[in-house]
Amino acid sequence: MSSDAPVGARPPAGKTFFGHPRALSTLFLTEMWERFSFYGMRAILVLYLTAAVADGGLDLGESSANAVYGTYNAMVYLMALPGGWVADRLIGARRSVLWGGVVIAAGHYVMAIPTGWSVFVGMALIVLGTGLLKPNISTMVGDLYERDSPRRDAGFSIFYMGINLGAFIAPLITGFLGEKINWHLGFGAAAVGMTFGVLQYVLGRRNLGEAGARPADPLLGADRRRALTRVGVASVVVLAVLLVLLVAGWFTVDTVVNLLTVVTVLVTVGYFARILTDREISGTERSRMKAYVWLFLFAASFWLIYDQAGSVLNIFAADQTDRSVGGFTFPASWLQSVNPILIIIGAPLAAALWLKLGHRVSTPTKFAVGLVLNGLSFVLMAAAAQAAVGGDLVSPLWLVAVYAIQVAGELSLSPVGLSATTKLAPVKYASQMLGLWFLATAVGDAIGGQVARLAGTWSQPVYFLTFGLASVVLGLAAVMFTRQIRHLMAGIH
Repeated sequence: MSSDAPVGARPPAGKTFFGHPRALSTLFLTEMWERFSFYGMRAILVLYLTAAVADGGLDLGESSANAVYGTYNAMVYLMALPGGWVADRLIGARRSVLWGGVVIAAGHYVMAIPTGWSVFVGMALIVLGTGLLKPNISTMVGDLYERDSPRRDAGFSIFYMGINLGAFIAPLITGFLGEKINWHLGFGAAAVGMTFGVLQYVLGRRNLGEAGARPADPLLGADRRRALTRVGVASVVVLAVLLVLLVAGWFTVDTVVNLLTVVTVLVTVGYFARILTDREISGTERSRMKAYVWLFLFAASFWLIYDQAGSVLNIFAADQTDRSVGGFTFPASWLQSVNPILIIIGAPLAAALWLKLGHRVSTPTKFAVGLVLNGLSFVLMAAAAQAAVGGDLVSPLWLVAVYAIQVAGELSLSPVGLSATTKLAPVKYASQMLGLWFLATAVGDAIGGQVARLAGTWSQPVYFLTFGLASVVLGLAAVMFTRQIRHLMAGIH
């Protein structure tokens, strides 16, 4: 391993996993079950929120439901930032992943309780648990490779298959249980999935060696006590704000959603400012962070569109597609499995492609391709929406085609972005940088949740076409900045 490898690297030698370190299999399966629980719940969340009370739902309007969905996703990824800090400074990545999985499982079990309040309490727990698990398990994957190894992108692409295997299976199970039997039964199935994930992680820990065993930059003595005091004060402030909103009668879904959107953007700006002005990072690390700002903006723009699959496109699937096959109407949430199965097929091909191309295609170029393809998917979606004007039900193959284009874009950006983050990260901010990468999704989802409100006021063809063309234009603009970004990356490809 290179001298700048993160603390906790060097898993034990021995059997390999698809030609990669054996430890990758433990992390692969843990992430698979965590994504089963997450995507299983997410596939039915908006449908549950918009379902009539008589059908067991909460009867929220589509505009508010889309905003809740986007903000929930944003909070899941926003909490990755403090989750990375906890691992870096307090307990290490390995224990962060374990405790994160336990809290996530608890959240899903709470959602299985058949009451309205249980869903929001459960989502809060899932947000906290995912913040601990998500960035730190990816950091541990990065620990398995040298920082600038071409095999690193291939390893992350295989890891990405685990994500999508869980995401493929989950909607088929939770969707059927939720839409056909009982919504809370669907949420309960997600809880069982996360329980399997925790058990698998504990049983497979012997494969991990020293990966993630210790904090990268531990706080000790007075510094540790000071940090924990600040965390306590911040928690009290948050609770006080929520109490004020409640007493003043402002504690509504829309108020909380809007507040959390603003917080997400402000946290992002503040955190980038903190890293870029930190005198303890070198000039080279600062230059790489400047390059990362551009990649971050591209990624946030990508997720703004992409993650509407579970909200705007999910509602389109429920209301405007013909889902009857042989007299059986399959659940709308089943279409959420199309995206991950295409990624399962495409990820090995992408891994092989990046390995073959090596450093000939730069990271910024891959990001630009992702943005263009993402935009083209919404352009196609505009055509599907136009075909549905007048109340006609359209073939679900429209959505299959849209997801296929998005998958090609995702494989150009997401696993590559994970790898780029671990390569560009200042050593001091190793796990926190993975949190910052997931913060790109948080910003995209938070703003995307607000943007999705327009789907209820604009005509659908105009809505999809506007944001689709915007993404294409941004992708083409990204190509123009590729050389400058590569220069800032200071030798990292």
